[in-house]
Amino acid sequence: MTPGAAAATRGFDARAIRADFPILRRQAHGRPLVYLDNAATTQKPQAVIDAISRYYLETNANVHRGVHELSGLATDAFEAGRGKVRDYFNARSVKEIVFTRNATEGVNLVAHALERTVRAGDDVVISAMEHHSNIVPWQMLCGRTGARLRVAPIDDRGELIVDAFFGLLNERTRIAAVSHMSNALGTVNPVGELVQGIRERFGDRIAVLLDGAQAAYHTRVDVQALGCDFYVATGHKLYGPTGIGVLYGREERLEAMDPFLGGGDMIASVTFERSTWNDLPHKFEAGTPDIAGVVGLGAAIDYVSAIGMDEIAAHEQDVLAYGTAALERIDGVRLIGTARRKASILSFVMDGVHPHDIGTIVDREGVAIRTGHHCAQPVMDRFGVPATARASIAMYNTRDDIDALVAALQQVRRLFR
Repeated sequence: MTPGAAAATRGFDARAIRADFPILRRQAHGRPLVYLDNAATTQKPQAVIDAISRYYLETNANVHRGVHELSGLATDAFEAGRGKVRDYFNARSVKEIVFTRNATEGVNLVAHALERTVRAGDDVVISAMEHHSNIVPWQMLCGRTGARLRVAPIDDRGELIVDAFFGLLNERTRIAAVSHMSNALGTVNPVGELVQGIRERFGDRIAVLLDGAQAAYHTRVDVQALGCDFYVATGHKLYGPTGIGVLYGREERLEAMDPFLGGGDMIASVTFERSTWNDLPHKFEAGTPDIAGVVGLGAAIDYVSAIGMDEIAAHEQDVLAYGTAALERIDGVRLIGTARRKASILSFVMDGVHPHDIGTIVDREGVAIRTGHHCAQPVMDRFGVPATARASIAMYNTRDDIDALVAALQQVRRLFR
C-alpha cells in the first residue's frame, strides 16, 4: 500500500461524495446500507442518472445516419462521450476508442480479430490471477488455431512472478494478456514494466492486451505511457451504466484487424458480391450502439475527473489499510491476497464458515459483500479454497463501513462458535 495515503486524503470528503449517490441513503434489512461489492459494480452518482434521463427526455434518436436535428444532437452527445473516454485513457485519437458492451466483449473482439495472426505451435501467455474473461477467450482461440495457452505463476502473496512471466515469452509468442488489477486478490500488476520488457525483447511482434476492468476506476490510466496495444475497461465499474464497455486499441493494430461483427454502420459499402469497412473506430461498432450508456459513461468520467483520480486512489488506500488491519485482528479470519502493491480488495476466509454463510449473515446486518469464486476459479485453486468472501472499496466508502463489516463478522463468529 502507498505510504502516507491517509495524509493525502485530508482534503477528500467521502461523506460529501456519498450524498451524490442516492442509493446509499436506502436501508437493507432495516439497517443503513453498507455497500462493499464495488468490484462487481459501483453505484451511480446523481449526475450520471440525470445525464441518462436527460438524454432520453430531450435527445433520444439514432446516431450517425440521420439528417434531422435530434439525430444530430444524439450523434454529438455520443461522440462527445468518446472524446471524454479518449481523454480519460490518454489515447492518441478517438479512432482508438471502440465501444463494446463490457470488458469481456473487448477481450473477445481482440481474440477473434487476432486469430489470423496465430498458428499451430504459437503461444498465448496470460497470468494465473486472471478473471475468466481473460482466460476463456484465449482458450477458445487456442482451440481454433492449435496454439498453446501458457500461464505465468503467482506466489503465495498473490503477486505475479515476473521472471517466470518473461521466461514464458519466446519467438512463438503472439499475444500476452494480463490483468492490470486482480478482481479476486486486489493485486496491482507492474504492467508498465511488463510491456516495456516485452518491447525491449520482442518489439511489436507480441500483441499486448491489459485487462483494466478493475484498475480503471481506482487509478490514473495512461495507455500511451503503458505502451500496450489494447486496454479493456467497463463502464459499470467506473460509476457509469451497465452495458457499456471500452476497448482501446493502437490505431495501427486496429487498422490491421478484421471486424468482429458485421452489420449496420461498420460498413463503407455493401453489394451482394462484397462489402468494405467503415473507418475507425466504426468498423468495430456494428448496429445501434448503447447511446445512453455512452452519455452516462461520459458523465461518470466528468464526475470522477472533477474529484481527481489521485485523490480517489489515496482515499481508497487509506480505507484499504484500515480494513486490512481490522480484518487481521478477527479470530479465524485469513486474508487471501496480500500483495505489497494492491488496491481496493479485501478477500478473506473464516475458519469453519463457508463464504456463502458469511455473505448471508452480514447481509442481514445491512452489509453487502460478494462471495464465491469471483469468476477466478484458478485463483481459488491456487490458494486451496473453494471460494472467498470479498469486500471491495470505492471512493464513497469510509472507515465506518469497515467498522460495520467487522461488527457483522463478529456476529458470524458468534453464531458459528
